[in-house]
Amino acid sequence: MAASTSRGGGAAGRIRNAVSTFCSDTQPFIGDIRGTVGLMREIAVQLEKDRLSDKVKELEDAVVELVGLSELSVHFSSAVQAFSNRYQPSEQFTDFHKLFEDEVSQFKANPTSDFSKHPLVRQFKEAVWKVHHEGQPLPGEEQEDIIMTSTQSNILNMTCPLTGKPLTELEEPVRSKECRHIYEKKAILEYIRSKKTQCPISGCPRMLHADMVVHDPSLPVEIDELRKMNRETNVEDFTMLDDDE
Repeated sequence: MAASTSRGGGAAGRIRNAVSTFCSDTQPFIGDIRGTVGLMREIAVQLEKDRLSDKVKELEDAVVELVGLSELSVHFSSAVQAFSNRYQPSEQFTDFHKLFEDEVSQFKANPTSDFSKHPLVRQFKEAVWKVHHEGQPLPGEEQEDIIMTSTQSNILNMTCPLTGKPLTELEEPVRSKECRHIYEKKAILEYIRSKKTQCPISGCPRMLHADMVVHDPSLPVEIDELRKMNRETNVEDFTMLDDDE
């Protein structure tokens, strides 16, 4: 019995190690896709200036496809982590292939997987629209008061609600699969262990479970983009001060 338990624990440990490696390998892939989308946006802007709208549309379709691939990778990585966190060895055979196929099917059936409305695609469209319509909102967005960047749209909270630290200073940022809010890993796990299950973000009704708070591979990329945006903003502020003086 002890040997069986030991083997089960060893299997769980190997699964966690494999999942950790998989998620680490996914992160640069996500970063490459976001970089490629940015380059395609720049090319599309130039094509729009040349009034080659058909070529712009081809690039837009390719961006939607790339974003879909990126989101599928993020979802799959998060699903793998959630499974790893709750996996318990048993005498019954676990059909991993079926589990992951079901995850992919659920993801594709989710209404939120309309990638034409993804923030990165929206940013692409906005850049193209501004070429000939500077100062005008995108069609269908006339009522929007604030236009968010792609990074800000994906990042729903700028600080950890438990530690108060800015996201750019978190040691191990994790994101809830349920509500998409971001926390410091150690703090949120302690919060959940204390039998508090509602998201600590004010007004969020979603419930939290330890196995659903995961290291989203797109999160470090988004936080790094946020960090760069903050640096650029600070540089602009200092420049303005110098001009005033």
